[in-house]
Amino acid sequence: MKKILFFDVDGTLYNSDKKLPSSAKEALLQARANGYELAIATGRAPYMIEELREELGIDTYVTLNGQYVVYKGEVIFTDKINDEILDELVKVSATQGHPVVFIDEKHMIASMPEHEGIRGSLATLHCPYPQVVPDYYKNNPVYQTLLFMREHEETQYIEAFPDIQFVRWHKEVCDVLPKGGSKARGIQKLLEKTGYTMESVIAFGDGTNDIEMLQQAGIGVVMGNGHIDAKKVADVQAPHVDDDGIYKVMKELELI
Repeated sequence: MKKILFFDVDGTLYNSDKKLPSSAKEALLQARANGYELAIATGRAPYMIEELREELGIDTYVTLNGQYVVYKGEVIFTDKINDEILDELVKVSATQGHPVVFIDEKHMIASMPEHEGIRGSLATLHCPYPQVVPDYYKNNPVYQTLLFMREHEETQYIEAFPDIQFVRWHKEVCDVLPKGGSKARGIQKLLEKTGYTMESVIAFGDGTNDIEMLQQAGIGVVMGNGHIDAKKVADVQAPHVDDDGIYKVMKELELI
């Protein structure tokens, strides 16, 4: 059965230095030569992975945790939080002193200047501080929002916003998605377009936002550096991303 391979970016393709190891690039290109289709599944926005996509020659991708899906260069699915709910979230977070960052396919826009939580967490992605436009969401589609608050402050939002899910990836910030939004749902939308089945998917990831994808894929591969909850649901564990993990596990799975 023909297979399609979905790769997370941070901690999976990108190593601890936010670089693509030469061994990972070699593995992906060899897998393509062996007849496998390659795709990306990331929490990042499309504009943030342009260089990576060009280097690997990939034009199929699930971005923003499944909220913006592209197949062979064509946008086939988008989703976003209901406008009224997002407006209420922005207002509530402002009263708590918690800034947000709005993300679409081309931009990342902050609601507040010079916030250390924004600066510190985005620095881990090697992203600069965003432009500040507090009401950006009112006139532009926002496919994903980042909410900057600590873990002990999360419960109030979960209780107040049952139609939103909060996925933490840093001590300072959560991804904010519509209920049911995930990389797995984005992949399913893409599969409907292509004729592949979820059984034909091999997914590679490391984070909590990869859990649904790893669970539902025919084979879910978690990196050795992955989150413990991701490791619990994966079928295969790769070595650490910094130890040529992608190359070694693709060799183990006889993809290359």
